[in-house]
Amino acid sequence: MSNRRFEYVQVDVFSSEALQGNMLAVYLDARELSDDEMQAIARETNLSETTFILPREPQLEADKGVRVRIFTTQEELPFAGHPTLGTAWVLQQQRKTAEITLELKVGKVPVHFEPREAKLYGEMRQRDPEFGNVFKREDVAACTNLSPNDFESALPIQAVSTGLAFVVVPLKSVGALSRLRLDLGKTEKYLERSEAKFFYFLAPDSQAERPTMRSRMLFYNGEDPATGSAAGCAAAWMVKHGVAQPDHTVLIEQGVEMKRRSLLYVRAGREGDRVANVHVGGNVVEVMRGELTL
Repeated sequence: MSNRRFEYVQVDVFSSEALQGNMLAVYLDARELSDDEMQAIARETNLSETTFILPREPQLEADKGVRVRIFTTQEELPFAGHPTLGTAWVLQQQRKTAEITLELKVGKVPVHFEPREAKLYGEMRQRDPEFGNVFKREDVAACTNLSPNDFESALPIQAVSTGLAFVVVPLKSVGALSRLRLDLGKTEKYLERSEAKFFYFLAPDSQAERPTMRSRMLFYNGEDPATGSAAGCAAAWMVKHGVAQPDHTVLIEQGVEMKRRSLLYVRAGREGDRVANVHVGGNVVEVMRGELTL
């Protein structure tokens, strides 16, 4: 049997600087790969996520979007933010269109591109949010090295999903966020009966010139430099609970503690009593190209 070769592009997402942001490997044509092979490649790549584009006829892609599958090192995800933006950016570089629509497991996700400050800025519209259970500060604190006093008592710890559910956890300060350590065993057991699998910790950055939140997301593959799906949940949560005004852009800075600074620009609106129109945007930069041989 002859070798099979698969081209990929690696990009840094939610950054305009190489070697910052969240790394992503994008396989340009995965039609000959099985599910097991995709999962094995994601383990081989060993990034937070790896994506696989499955090209189709242009007319079908125009109607349904470009089919893409997203894998972590352990599982396939129905949706994830930085893989969506990064994959759409790679496709935009090929096709030179202002909008790329992806068909993910969670459905169609459009990503719009425009020049900003001499760079190409991309923004995805996520699904309208679903708000879930509220959690006790003491219970969540027990999964960390922090005390309940490090948590913001005036705001709820709540599960939110815009395609993938996260528990949004507000802390009082960036100092508490930087000290954060997560017991993954306790976390998995605590969340196993929840609609969410991951915590997303937020704290206000009082030193920033514009409205800014700092965030961290720790999970089974280590710490995530940027979590676009969780940032969309955070945008919806901020509008629902009065932390941000509807349709006002807030900067979420993530990955600082692991020296992979990421900048995620988020906003959400209101339609009556309902939070809607969740958008998450940022920049992308290509860092390498290669070919996998099987």
